[in-house]
Amino acid sequence: MTLTPFVVVFFAFGFTTALLALYRKLLSMKEDDYVHLIESEARYIPQQVTMAHKMHAIDRWGETLTILTAIAGLVLIGVYTYLRVTTS
Repeated sequence: MTLTPFVVVFFAFGFTTALLALYRKLLSMKEDDYVHLIESEARYIPQQVTMAHKMHAIDRWGETLTILTAIAGLVLIGVYTYLRVTTS
């Protein structure tokens, strides 16, 4: 048995998580942090709501991918340990 598929899956999850974090960082740079409550600024509110929904979705996917990456790493460690014990 070889570790290659496990390593590939682990790095795929890790790389995807890193790309999602970079995308979130780039998206948050364009975010308007001010709360617009004045009637003359009402046109900004839908944009802020849309951005908040996007950020929430990205955060949810980021948490999921982080957990999957950790699980893949633990599985990789487990398989490596099993192979070391059985071949010794």
